[in-house]
Amino acid sequence: MAILEIVQLKKAFGGVQALDGIDLAVDQGEIVSVIGPNGAGKTSFFNVITGYFSPDSGQILFQGLEISGHQPHEITELGIARTFQNVRLFPNMTVLENVMVAQHCRTSSGVISTLLNTPSHRREEQEIEENAKEVLSFFGDRLKGYRWNQPAYVLSYANRRRLEVARAMATGPQLILLDEPTAGMNPKETAELTALIRQLRDEKGFTIVLIEHEMRVVRDVSDRVVVLDHGVKIAEGDFATVSSDPDVIEAYLGRPAEATNE
Repeated sequence: MAILEIVQLKKAFGGVQALDGIDLAVDQGEIVSVIGPNGAGKTSFFNVITGYFSPDSGQILFQGLEISGHQPHEITELGIARTFQNVRLFPNMTVLENVMVAQHCRTSSGVISTLLNTPSHRREEQEIEENAKEVLSFFGDRLKGYRWNQPAYVLSYANRRRLEVARAMATGPQLILLDEPTAGMNPKETAELTALIRQLRDEKGFTIVLIEHEMRVVRDVSDRVVVLDHGVKIAEGDFATVSSDPDVIEAYLGRPAEATNE
């Protein structure tokens, strides 16, 4: 059964058709990679799914519920989390606080109990802290122990990327959207994050859709690959099939000289 179903999704910005009739179904437990050249519409696709932009037309169904036009916080509460192409952390908050604050979409304490610091509020805050530590422990020594109390801005770039994934995990999602998770990483860091993406599905049970430019990552993690070009889905299938598709090769490399001269 599809956890996410996209039907004829369209979005234009002025005269630019960023998404032009996209269809996609993602099954529970899948890892699906969305690839394409720059300007293909990949990040716009994520932004529409997560409520940062409203679609012009089409449907977005999450577990059968129409979520088109919902606000980002409502979509997070429903169970979709995301990371961003450019890391968006609270740099002056500690590592632990960054993950704790992500959980407030799941809290039940009201304003009054928070202001009065009631026993129920203190218990809930303690539970949030313990859950944050558990989430961070998934990343091993990279984000636990003494790092809990470090401000996010002192982390290495790769660890800031990991922290953003941790924050997404802490919202309690069923579906995680990763926007270029290995961007800017060296080969060793990329290999580590590739293994981490598989663990997110295999050990934690998350369904994952990712945008990625690094083809080795796409090859190694994807159950299925979807290719966009100028807002249109031009190919879909396993990595071997998609990477040898003539339309995909043309989208990335341009038309062959003989075709251009015809």
